[in-house]
Amino acid sequence: MIDNTEFEQRFDDGEDITQYLDLSSAKRPNLEQKRVNLDLPIWMIEQLDREAKRIGVARQAIMKMFLAEKLGATHG
Repeated sequence: MIDNTEFEQRFDDGEDITQYLDLSSAKRPNLEQKRVNLDLPIWMIEQLDREAKRIGVARQAIMKMFLAEKLGATHG
C-alpha cells in the first residue's frame, strides 16, 4: 500500500494507478440512472426509429442524444 502523497505523485507523473483503487464501488457523479416511462404517439416513435436506424443506434440512445442536446448536457 502507498500513502496519499505517493499516490498523488504517481498520478501526476502519469503512471497507471488503477491497482491502488477499489473500482468495485466506483461511481460516475451525476450519471446515476433512474428509469422513467414515457408514452409517445406512434408517429413519433416511428420517426425516432428511422433516425436511430439511419445513424446506427438504438431508439433509447437516440432519445438520450436528443434530450442531452436539448438540455445542453455536457456529461458523457
